[in-house]
Formats: sequence, C-alpha cells, structure tokens
Amino acid sequence: MQDKLGLYIHIPFCGKKCPYCSFYSCRYSRKMSDEYCVNLTAMIKLYSQLYKSKTLDTIYFGGGTPSLLGTQRLVSLLDAIYKYFNCAVKETTIEINPGSGMKLDYSELAKAGLNRVSIGMQSVNADELAELGRKHTPDTIRELVCKIRNGGIDNISVDLMCCIPNQDIASLNKSIHFCKELDVNHISAYMLKIEEGTPFYQKRDLLNLPNEDEERNLYLFLCNELENLGYKQYEISNFSKPGFESKHNLKYWNCDDYLGLGPSAHSLVDGRRFYFKDGFSDFNNNITTFESEGGDEEEYSMLRLRLTQGLISEGYFERYHKPIPEEYFVRARELMSHNLTNVTDDSISLTTEGFLLSNSVIAKILWG
Repeated sequence: MQDKLGLYIHIPFCGKKCPYCSFYSCRYSRKMSDEYCVNLTAMIKLYSQLYKSKTLDTIYFGGGTPSLLGTQRLVSLLDAIYKYFNCAVKETTIEINPGSGMKLDYSELAKAGLNRVSIGMQSVNADELAELGRKHTPDTIRELVCKIRNGGIDNISVDLMCCIPNQDIASLNKSIHFCKELDVNHISAYMLKIEEGTPFYQKRDLLNLPNEDEERNLYLFLCNELENLGYKQYEISNFSKPGFESKHNLKYWNCDDYLGLGPSAHSLVDGRRFYFKDGFSDFNNNITTFESEGGDEEEYSMLRLRLTQGLISEGYFERYHKPIPEEYFVRARELMSHNLTNVTDDSISLTTEGFLLSNSVIAKILWG
C-alpha cells in the first residue's frame, strides 16, 4: 500500500468543443459551474476521509477547460483540498486555454498553492490553428506567459500537436522554436489521433493529414529538434528541461496511486482501478464503476516502457520482489536489430523509432 497520493480534478466545461477532442466535456454555464464546485468540494471532503492515511503530493486540474472556472472558484477548490487532505504537495498544475487563461489572477492562485501551468497552445501557425478550431495567436501566448510569470509562477508547460492538418517540417519547426523563445520548462507534444465521435472523424477524408512516412519524419524531427534545444524526452509525448518532468503524470506511468474526481475521471488506488462515468449523475451521487485490478507486473511493465528510462531491473524488483522475466529481455533483444529497442543487462527501453510503433513493440516484448 502506498502512502502518497496524486489528486486529479476534472473540470468538464468548455466554451467550445475542439473538433479533434474526444474527452468528456459540456458547455460552460455559470450556474452549472457553481453547482459543480459545491458538489466537488463535498467529494473532496468525503474522499479525504476515505484516504486519510495517505499524503497528497500532487494536484492536477484537467479538462475540459479548468481556466473557465475563474480565479475565485479555483482558489476555493484549492483551499478545500488543503483543508481536508493531509498535504505535502510538491506540484499543483492547472490546464488553461489562452482565452480564459488571460482572465485568471495568477498571484492569487500562487498564494493558494498553484505552482505549474499547462497552456493549450497546439501550434503558432494560423492555418493549423484555424483547422484545429483555435482562435489565439502567438502574441496571445506571449502575453499569457508574461502574465503567468508576473504572477509568480515560473513552471510553465505548453501543448504542441504533431501530425495535424496542413503541418509540414517548416511549420512544426516554427512552433518548436516559438516554445524555445518563450523559455518554457516543459512541452507535451502529442501526435494527433482521429477519434470516433469527433468532427475530425466525420470529415477525416477531407483533412490534409500527413501520410505514414510524413508522420514518421515529423515525429523524428520533433524529438531531435527539441533535444537540440535542451528539452529531454522522458516519455513518448513529453519533453522537459532537466528536473521539470511532470510529477503528477509520472504517477500514471509508474502505476503510483492517484485519485480522480469528476465526471469521466479515473483512479488507481491500492491496486484498484475505478472511474466515474460520463455525465454528472454518477459523480454527484458518488457512484464509481470498478474497472479492474491495477498495478500488476504486466501493466507496470507496459506503462514503464512508455518512458525513455524504460523498464529497470532495480525498480521492478523493489516493487514485485522478483526479476524482470527473462523472456522480456529475449524478445526485446530481437527488436534491437530493427532499431526499436535498447537493451542492457538490467534495463529495456524503446528507441525514438520504437516509440513510433509503441503499441506493437510493447506487445511484442510482453506477450510475444
């Protein structure tokens, strides 16, 4: 049983749904937001008692668009978390969109405990942003970053999307170097996936998307250029300056305990995975759905192989009191000739090329 706990708070409101997004969200309204925050505060109190033996060390507000709640609601939620949970928090993150993010008072949020901001930038190229349904400009992002820093928060991450409509090496390079110009600490660089049920899926044949070879070239360029600029890759989609890896997100890939509160929020606590279904009904009534047992050897191995560190013998043995199965090493060595894996006597990791085929490479290592 782990004594540390990460807390994820899902804020399910958006001003407008992005055409590529498949996450659960609903249209923002002041009334619904007020009601939600009242219910959320009650759930914070309830779950702090359920897990009173654990110490909260990370907090993450995701969405949706958490910045739509405004400063006072967010401060009230942070106050409730610190009031009810046993806290030794090292990192508190909020995801923001450029528009609503400009309306927040970061000095007030910093006083309440916020110390990390993740900006949904995606691109700085006008045609790409238009296709993604985004309205901000590079100047908006510059002004926002300045506002956040003036409020006393220096740990800033930006989202960058790769393999999106109209993108080529030159436009991707422009967005990458814009991140460097901002001198942010962390970059989450996601490859676009066309998800069923989204507007992008409905018009997928009309989108000017890169083909497989172009996707490969874009991703490899992204990884190489960010490395050259001082952003070390530590996970398939995440890059940071040394020491600025996301402490909260690392919990997911290390199978550490985290509690998710809100509609569609997932949890892994004490070896159990459970979640709240989409919509407000189950959450408001504290009805969780059991998903599976969690954190076993295979799941841990699968998630660790998303990290550039990979699967390490010492960490595996410390957790499960047994060595990494020898067949993992055998199968991983077979993939070395294809430049998909790195294997030593006590570790297995994927190369950048391996990350491009991560699902099939990890399946091959674990299950043959």
